[in-house]
Parts: sequence; C-alpha cells; structure tokens
Amino acid sequence: MSHRTKATHRRASRRPPASGRTPWCRLTARDVATSADELLTYHRQFQPLFQRREQRDWSLLYLCGQLSELERKTIEPMVLALLGPNPNAIRGLQQFIGQSEWETPPFLEEAQRLVANWLGEPEGVVIVDGSGFPKQGNHSVGVAWQYCGHLGKRANCQQGVFLVYASRRGYAFLDERLYVPQVWFSQEYQARWKACGIPETLSFRTEPELGREMIADLVQRAVVPFRWVTCDEKYGGNPAFLEEIAALDKWYLAEVPADTRVWLHTPSVEPPGQGLLGRPRLRPRVRLTAPRPREMRELLTHLPRALWCRRMIKEGSKGSLVAEFAVVRVTPVRDELPGPRSWALFRRTLGPKAEVKFFLSNAPTTCPLQELVRISGLRWPVETALEEGKGETGMDHYETRTWRGWHHHMLHAILAHLFLIRLCLLFQKKSGAHDRPSTPIGGARHQRRGPELTRHAGYSSLSSTSEPCRLPFSSQANSLTAKQTTVKPAQRQSLVVISEIS
Repeated sequence: MSHRTKATHRRASRRPPASGRTPWCRLTARDVATSADELLTYHRQFQPLFQRREQRDWSLLYLCGQLSELERKTIEPMVLALLGPNPNAIRGLQQFIGQSEWETPPFLEEAQRLVANWLGEPEGVVIVDGSGFPKQGNHSVGVAWQYCGHLGKRANCQQGVFLVYASRRGYAFLDERLYVPQVWFSQEYQARWKACGIPETLSFRTEPELGREMIADLVQRAVVPFRWVTCDEKYGGNPAFLEEIAALDKWYLAEVPADTRVWLHTPSVEPPGQGLLGRPRLRPRVRLTAPRPREMRELLTHLPRALWCRRMIKEGSKGSLVAEFAVVRVTPVRDELPGPRSWALFRRTLGPKAEVKFFLSNAPTTCPLQELVRISGLRWPVETALEEGKGETGMDHYETRTWRGWHHHMLHAILAHLFLIRLCLLFQKKSGAHDRPSTPIGGARHQRRGPELTRHAGYSSLSSTSEPCRLPFSSQANSLTAKQTTVKPAQRQSLVVISEIS
C-alpha cells in the first residue's frame, strides 16, 4: 500500500461528526436496524431509473459514503472505509460519478414526489438561493473568479443555484443547477468546454434565470404543492424573475435592494402619440406632471411612526427573534413604467445599530401582515439545508471536474439529505417546532390597521433549532454493495442524522 493510500486510510478511519457538532443520541438497537432497512427501501425507489445493475450498486455505495462519518467524503476515502483498499472499486466509482451516461432529472422528479408526500402542504414555500464551491485551478466545469457566498467574498469557485422546499413539516432540497459564467461561452474556453463535457446545446443563463427555470418546471409538473416563493436581493432585484413568478400564479416575498424605486400611488401613463417637436413617441411614458418614484430607503425615512409594529418572527435557539415591521402598498418601477401594485415590507432589527431589509410582494390585499412576517423569516431553511448538505452529506466534498460529475454528485448529496429528513420523520423527531403565531408586541400602539385573516387550522412555523443525532449501524446496504461488487464486506459505519429537539 502506497504512502498516500495509507495516509488516506488513516484519515478515513477518524470518526468525528461530519458537521463538527456534538452528537445527541437516544436511539435503540431496533432504531439502528430500522434505519438500515429504511435506507435500502429508500434507495430501491430510485433503482428502476438506472439502466444497468452496476449503476444501481455504485449509487448505493456512494450514498452510503455520503451518509458515513468520514471527515472527507470523496471517492477514495469512501471506498477505503466501506470496501477496503480496492483500486478497481475506486476507478469504478469515479467512472460512475464523473463519466457514466445517466441523467439526473428523472431522479430529481422522483425526489420531488417524495418531498411532496412527506412534507407537502398547500401553503408550502419554495426558496431559491445560490451557493459557492471554492476551487483550486481553472479546469473544473464553470469555475471562475466570482462572488462566493460560502466565503463572503470574490474567489475562484463554482456557483450552484438550489431550490429548497419548506413547510410546517420540514424542509428539503428540490432541484439544482450549475451556473456557467458567460466567459465560458467565449472562444478561448472551447477546449475546457469539451474537456468538461458541457452539452453543446447549453446557452447562457443568469442565476435568476436558472431559478425561474426550475420554478417553472415545478409548476408545470404540479407535483409539489406550494403557494410562496422567497429569495434574497440577488433574485428579488431582477424584475424579470418576479414577473415570471407572478405569471406562474404564485406569490412571492422577495428581498430587494435599498435603491429599488417605487411610487406610493400609481402614476398616470401617456400612450404613444405625437411628441412636442413633431416626432412621434413610440412608447408609453409616465405623465410629466406625475411625482417621481422614490427609492425604498428614501421611503423608509418618511414612514409614520404609527405604521411600525413589533412582531416575533420565530423562536430561535437563543430565544425569540423579534423585529419591527411596516408595510405599505406601492407601485414598483418596471422599465420606467408602473408595474403591478405590490406590498412593500420593511423589516428593522432592534438595538442601537438597526439593520433594515426591504421586501416586495405580489400577495393580495387580503394577505395579513403576520403571514408576510412569517415568510420574511423563512430564509433559514435554505441556509440550514446548504449547511447540512456541506457538513453532513459531503455536498462540497467532490473532486470531479466534469458537467456530468457535478450533477451526479449534487444529486446524491440531495438524496442523502432527503434520507436524513425521512429518518427524522420516521423516528418522530420534530422537524419543525410549533412556534406561536406571530403576534403584536408592545400594546395598543402596535395594533395593525387594515384587513387581517386568521391562519389555517393546525398551522405552525418551522424552528431554527436543530441538533445532530448519530446513528451507528452495520449497514446492510454496504454489505449488499460489497457482495454484489465482489469485494470485502463494509466495515461498521455510522450515520449522522439531523433531528429536531423537541
């Protein structure tokens, strides 16, 4: 065995929790056996989508590796830990992830069906967000010098766009896309394009366009029930993104930049016609006597004090998260013309250094403030899911450079995360604590004017408090894979499960 292989084997033998958090365990031996059986049953639902038996076996092995406690969940440590030193297995698993010709969309559609069955509700929320994956070198598909949210700065990285579903029953990934920067479509990148196996039919899409595409696919398939779409200002600051969501008959609550311009009252518009100097005007325009639109941050300074009210967003791990809110009806600027009438929501943190966030929503006038408050606090499920994906299922632990490899790996990270959510439901650990409804704080001065609707019966918010639960077990799935690929049986592994503490 080479020095490198021995060093990798030593690293693979370490057993810290993948997320670095202290394990919490209340599981019996029967629970352990049930989790192993559940993994086999879970994976069996996806097996018909593979064309060959070897692909099914490699997929199960890779999933077991992502659910293990390995510190680094790349292919070589996976094989060493699960099957022992087997060069053929390492090459076989590398080929399965990086080059094997199987497509991910059918698997994502099946995963969405499971999410709908396990977590679905009519008032579900779809959250769109991006995440960066820092990389060394310039040969990985889509890598470029760009902003990396994972690092909080510009860096050499790949950028993925993800959809996460959130309901009162839990949260899970729905879909993914790899953002390919525009520079990759230039002539100088053609050699890298071919080396990475990027489809010739691929055209440039911005991150908001990738998000719109995934949400449109969800609506077209009509498998996952949801009412709301929420996002940060990278997507909310793109008018085309918001218009597409509205055209899909969904409500959005989108964070927008502070310089977003709006009118308090919809201005009059002049149709095309004869201009002042005799030249015809080909486009409509806002009447010259109309008031100018204001930026959201300017509008903030003119909001009356009586409009603000204090509301609890959710119960967090460090107590209640409370902020001040104000909401007004506005007309946003769309291509220098009035857009659709919308809600403008202002959220201001408490304390001497208050932070203000700005939101726009196309929700109807009957939508209560408490519902807008609830949706404004639902950014954490996508952040938590990405954190868990990177900390628990090795979402950022990959060494493949190809287009297929990136999507194959991300699919298995999503499936592994969904299996953990399944175990949370199976063992009846609360994947969402029952928070109290958001209510006014501070007496009569904070009473909200305008129409209010009551929540539907049985509503409860998601909690942001979660702890990992370690499930050690001798994986029957690992043994099965080892037998089918004629290698040694898997060693005793453990499965890290995210479960909510009641």
